Amino acid sequence: MFSANDRVCVYGGTGRYGSFHLKKMIEYGTKVNCVVSKNRLVREIEKVGVYQSLSQFPDHIDTAIFFVPAQYVLEAFNDAVENGVKKIVVITEHVPIHDSIRMVSIAKSKGVILIGPNCPGVIHPKERFKVGIMPEKYFAPGSVAIISRSGTLMYETAKHLSEGPGVSIALGLGGDPIVGTNVAEAFEVLKSMGYDKVLLIGEIGGEDEIRGVEHALKIGFEPKNIVAFFAGRHAPEGKRMGHAGAIIEGDRGKISFKENYLKNLGVRVVKFPWEVLNAWKN
Repeated sequence: MFSANDRVCVYGGTGRYGSFHLKKMIEYGTKVNCVVSKNRLVREIEKVGVYQSLSQFPDHIDTAIFFVPAQYVLEAFNDAVENGVKKIVVITEHVPIHDSIRMVSIAKSKGVILIGPNCPGVIHPKERFKVGIMPEKYFAPGSVAIISRSGTLMYETAKHLSEGPGVSIALGLGGDPIVGTNVAEAFEVLKSMGYDKVLLIGEIGGEDEIRGVEHALKIGFEPKNIVAFFAGRHAPEGKRMGHAGAIIEGDRGKISFKENYLKNLGVRVVKFPWEVLNAWKN
């Protein structure tokens, strides 16, 4: 799965945003082997070769991360999949929803793990592997995996966890209505990697957290090893709160409903980010 051995390609790595995070990923330890960019003037950046298409790169790539403009995400996705990439992280915001639907459909048919769009990415502290934009200093290696719909709350809770049990891996799923990996599928990823302690960070709107935890229990996770924290407790009904997916839609999308439902499943719920530090001590 996601590890230090992954060979990584950065799409859009010559732009201001992409080049900044390309450098940060390399400094952290990620093996960035190539960059794909429409910029024909740049041949190399951070000692990494730049190509017009991944088909021009002579070796295999395991993971791709996208910093390309929204209108080019589907094109980049097709280029990566056609050239054998099996793990794709889409950082880009405002991807057209029909493009996201198309990518999710292709990913499922091709056995590709798609994280995002509109997400902070993935970090594996023990492996010193990062394909994302998170501040790595807040992610000390440890035993608790994070599944999060929110980027900034993932960073904050990771900082608190880093003062105690630490972070094994963090998956930022993204806040759009259509994302490549839902909560249930994220639990499948963690199961395949052997992680059993999970912090689930949810938001208002939808039932993804409920369905995800129900699935987690079916595949062998212990309720006592799952801790949930929800953002948007005081959001007014019908109000859009930043993320396109974070909208209260009836009672089942409310924080109170989700918290009570998960508590009935035996899952522990915390109401403040700093409470995650001691959540697995009892």
